[in-house]
Amino acid sequence: MQPSEQALVTTRTLEGPLDVHPSKNAIVVHYDVEAYITTEYGEPIVADRKECKKIVNVSGLTASSNVSVIARQLITQCNLIQPSRLAELEQLLMYLQKRKVEKKETGAGINTGLGSSQPLPSDDEEKATMFELDSYLELLYDDLQAKIRGTGLILQLARNPDNLNELASNESMLSAVSRVFRDDWKKSIDLSTNIVYVFFCLSTFSQFHFIIAHYKVGSLCMQVVEHEIKRYDSLSEEVEKKKKRVKMDPDNVEIKKDAERSRKKLLTLVKKQETLLRVAFYLLLNIAEDTRVELKMRNKSLIPMLIKMLERNNEELLILVISFLKKLSIFAENKDDMEKLGIIKKLLRIVPSKNETLMNVTLRLLLNLSFDPGLRDLMVKEGYLPKYIALLKDESHRVMVLCILYHISMSDKCIALFSYTDCIPTLMKLILECQEDWVQQELIAVGINLSCDEQNVKLMVKGPGLKLLMKRALQTQDSLLMKMIKNISQHADEEIKKLFLDFVSPLGEMVNSSIDSELVTEVISILANINLPDLDFSRLATKHQLIPFILKKFSASELALPPDDELMLAVMRLTATLSLDKNCALQLLHVRITDKLLNELKSRQEDDEAVLCIVCAFCQLITHEEVKISVAKDSQASEYLMELMNDKNKEVARLSSKALDILAECDPQLAMKVQHERFKWHNFQWLKMTTDQAIVDDLDPYYEDYNDSYQFPEDLNDVYDVYDVLDMQSPLNTHYPIEQEFSGPEEYYTGHLYSTTDDIDSYMSMHPMSTSHPLARTI
Repeated sequence: MQPSEQALVTTRTLEGPLDVHPSKNAIVVHYDVEAYITTEYGEPIVADRKECKKIVNVSGLTASSNVSVIARQLITQCNLIQPSRLAELEQLLMYLQKRKVEKKETGAGINTGLGSSQPLPSDDEEKATMFELDSYLELLYDDLQAKIRGTGLILQLARNPDNLNELASNESMLSAVSRVFRDDWKKSIDLSTNIVYVFFCLSTFSQFHFIIAHYKVGSLCMQVVEHEIKRYDSLSEEVEKKKKRVKMDPDNVEIKKDAERSRKKLLTLVKKQETLLRVAFYLLLNIAEDTRVELKMRNKSLIPMLIKMLERNNEELLILVISFLKKLSIFAENKDDMEKLGIIKKLLRIVPSKNETLMNVTLRLLLNLSFDPGLRDLMVKEGYLPKYIALLKDESHRVMVLCILYHISMSDKCIALFSYTDCIPTLMKLILECQEDWVQQELIAVGINLSCDEQNVKLMVKGPGLKLLMKRALQTQDSLLMKMIKNISQHADEEIKKLFLDFVSPLGEMVNSSIDSELVTEVISILANINLPDLDFSRLATKHQLIPFILKKFSASELALPPDDELMLAVMRLTATLSLDKNCALQLLHVRITDKLLNELKSRQEDDEAVLCIVCAFCQLITHEEVKISVAKDSQASEYLMELMNDKNKEVARLSSKALDILAECDPQLAMKVQHERFKWHNFQWLKMTTDQAIVDDLDPYYEDYNDSYQFPEDLNDVYDVYDVLDMQSPLNTHYPIEQEFSGPEEYYTGHLYSTTDDIDSYMSMHPMSTSHPLARTI
């Protein structure tokens, strides 16, 4: 450049915005530096421009610091901040001051749920920054104390969620930390805690779980937990031995000191262990989102480790362990393992607990376990029932307790035990004081189950109990509450049934006035259950139009309208109850109720409960002479009853036989048919028994092949074909001419014709057979 062309290079600083540092107690000053050239003519030419920033640390900033004084000091120290920006700087310092106070009160970083086990460093401790991460990694190659310091600083970084992406992408850091964990975890609990905590911070986000799997951190954590459990057991055993030595020699000072040292050592170990165990189990819980990983943990004895932790007293550790067990308990295999390890006994000391969170997760675990009938019975055996009932008074746990009680009340073995506790009075109080129109489902479900036991019912209806229940049910028209009242009415105790006499009329009105089919079903069932001889059913039916209602429901069923099975069963039971009254029975006969019942019987042949209700209605109807004569003339009814006389359902067969006996009183021809049918059935059963035995005796070497190939005839009319197959003479043909008309002295049939016992042993006891009879010899 020629002298005439020489120029002067100068720089200029331009102010930029002020901001607070995201993690440090510092102010960030942004500014630009311009480099420009001045020509010989004094003209500036901009050559370059660069953005810069400077971090100004603010030391000594506390909640009581004077922000104005500190701002003036910063302006004096830093020439990049002009005095004109004093107000702006004060605002930033006030924000920084507030942030620091909140940070101390609530903590910062990831919400781990691990309490204050790993707090962020105070102002006096070393603070970690991402810029110095490489120097922290160098500490991992030094001695043990340096490794603890280095992992602690990395943990500070990991607790800030903003740093996790960068840490997860730093393979050298992950490799170094996992190597130290794998090689040195037995050397120091503090070192293990720091490293597990770093990986735990990563495990809180599902996208980092592949890192945990890649470095096999989960497997290492389980090894650490197993080792610490064995270490604790060993030291506990040593402390117990020294306690016994102290008892044996209480005057020996050295033994006492030694025992005290061991006790303090155990307490120190427990304190350190609980932090490590909490972090390790929390990490395992996070990665157990994948059921395949969970299965691997189970195969490595995770459940025994968790059950062992239930002996500890640290509430935060117990909350975590029980939460983990609750998650595992949804699988039957895990539940069975917990049962074998005695989880019910170990949880007993926790219920109840003053810690609300601990109590809540424990009840949730017990609810999962209560789905197993064996564990429900074990809970009752171990004394959980009084504790559950005491917890009903606590509204925060009431729903969970009610669900458990519902499961327990499903057991026939346990339901009667509720009458020996305060459950019934507490339950009644909660139902009657419920502010909602409908009682809470969990609450009324327990009430419905408990009302199935007569001892519980006696406590429920004691005093004004039933009156108050009925009053609430009639006002709110709660169908579930009415179901509970129906269960109360179904017990055979007449004293309980008599309590319903005051409510017969309101219930009758509800039959035709309510549009809720479930409510109507329960109301009809209650009326059907009040089968007292003192009740004027004729007046009740006339006043509330019950017979037209019954006909309407039967007609709807015949027209193939959408069926309501529960309602139809209730209507059938009500028909049977009304039939107790002669006037009602005649009215039902007049409207041809028997035809309606037979039509229902045809369409519901496979429904044992419906068939039983229909046969019961027939039995009640034919107890009246006029009805009996009319039904006896109906051959169709008699034929159906004779078919049901040999039904597999014993109660259906018994009632059908009873009905036929009643009908046979006014129809001798029917009596002969019934007798003929009974002898055919008895002979068929007898023949089946004797031929089976004969074939076994004759074909013993080939019995298995025969048993697979031969089938007895299902049709009674084919029963004699067996003898053709076996080429043997039936003793029944010479001594009991079944195919011919019955003849003989009249007393031959006496005693069995009207008997309600249909088994062959009873008949043979009334008519002993000579020992020379071939069938007698066979038996």
